Amino acid sequence: MSKDTLKVSGVKYTTAQAGYFEKRRLTRSAGIWGLWGLAVAAVISGDFSGWNFGIDFAGFGGMLVAFLLLIVMYYGMIFSIGEMASAMPHTGGAYSFARAAMGPWGGFVTGLAETIEYVATTAVIVYFSASYADGITQELLGVSLPPWVWWLILYVAFIALNAAGAAISFKFAIVVAIISIAILLVFSVMAAFSGLFSWDSLFNITPDAGQSAFLPHGIVPILFALPYAMWFFLGIEELPLAAEESHNPVRDIPRAGLIARTTLIVTGLLVLFLNTGVVGASEIAGSSEPLLDGFRAIVGDGAAAVLALFALIGLLASLQGIMFAYGRNMYSLSRAGYYPKFLSLTGKRQTPAIALLVGAVIGFVALVLVDSLGGAGGVAGAIVLNIAVWGAVIAYVLQMVSFVLLRRKFPNASRPYRSPWGVPGAVIAGILSLAIFFGFFINEPARPAIAAIAVVYLVMLLAFAFWGRKRLVLSPEEEYAVSGGLHRDPQADGYGGTVEDELLARDGKDDPRL
Repeated sequence: MSKDTLKVSGVKYTTAQAGYFEKRRLTRSAGIWGLWGLAVAAVISGDFSGWNFGIDFAGFGGMLVAFLLLIVMYYGMIFSIGEMASAMPHTGGAYSFARAAMGPWGGFVTGLAETIEYVATTAVIVYFSASYADGITQELLGVSLPPWVWWLILYVAFIALNAAGAAISFKFAIVVAIISIAILLVFSVMAAFSGLFSWDSLFNITPDAGQSAFLPHGIVPILFALPYAMWFFLGIEELPLAAEESHNPVRDIPRAGLIARTTLIVTGLLVLFLNTGVVGASEIAGSSEPLLDGFRAIVGDGAAAVLALFALIGLLASLQGIMFAYGRNMYSLSRAGYYPKFLSLTGKRQTPAIALLVGAVIGFVALVLVDSLGGAGGVAGAIVLNIAVWGAVIAYVLQMVSFVLLRRKFPNASRPYRSPWGVPGAVIAGILSLAIFFGFFINEPARPAIAAIAVVYLVMLLAFAFWGRKRLVLSPEEEYAVSGGLHRDPQADGYGGTVEDELLARDGKDDPRL
């Protein structure tokens, strides 16, 4: 074997070219509140749109049970992710964890699941945002644009924002997160004191024969409500993707995750109870703009454009946050060679602008294709949103498996933060994620999403088998796994250099860490 190559677990590493990592640098710009803003901004649109479809499946009671189950699931998961992120402060996030625990194939499968999740979630938010934006311009200017024009405008605007620099992205995230929370609190106060809230309205869906008002369609539909309840929290797990742009990722990522988690539980409960109690469960179940319907119920249609603008702010907050996530996810997989390496170039602004652009093109094309086939209901209800959620639960399950494996595989690895729930917390989160995963198989509207993801995986796994696995680079994520944790923190150890040279110069066949 040449001194500049290394074959491990069926893949081949080669020496990075001179200047490789210098062309792929990120800027450390975030403190704990920047990370909090990123996490909250990424998720907050779920309080404005999408969550309510779960009530259609399971009624308010079933949706509440789903929400409570997800509180447990996300606590177990965020604690586990916080521990792995402190041990592996690399931009790779889920891919990095799975790579260390399950080898290159496990890392690729997990990283691809997150790519699908974040690209599809961005597309869903673009879809909802376009609908709100068009309603505003119609009301104020009498101007209406085709949906694809709005999609294009939104993608271009937020690519520009995310490509302008990490410092700008984090500051924007803090501002829009605070504004979005303020809007939700204003709505909550108005709803609570409007006199329109009614406990009876929470349970006004006519029960099926033999069922109760609390669970009008029985227990099984709670499984179908879980993906929509995830909309209250989906995206918070992106925090480790900001590790190489955080001043102190080991300390701040676990703390920011916990604070953001608490914030989102509070806002989610307020919206679930007050929005449903004002509008009514049967009426809100199929709404494409539930929070706006709540505002309309309280103040009427006279201020519709202003109210729609409020809702749009929350959606745009998440658009920025989730676009940040898919950009860094694709960047890290590209830097290691799993995706084409040009996707990880960062340029003068030190942001993955090419990855942002490519992810946007994929999302835009998916919206055009799916919308032409399924219309509004297809995009929002059964296809793109379900693609996002199913991609997420695949990544969740594999990350929890990784947590358990890493506790055994690297028992002496440095773990500056340890999950207070430990292995049981990861197991609980993994089981609940699996429940959502299998719930898709018995839910008819979700099957197009399963088919779409299966096709993507088939194509990408074949591409990796015949092309990508022979062209990997020892990026920080890969060096951690291959060295058994020797190269842990790129902030302290740098990129490439002597560790890479040592790894590439040895055979490694007898090294149990490989």
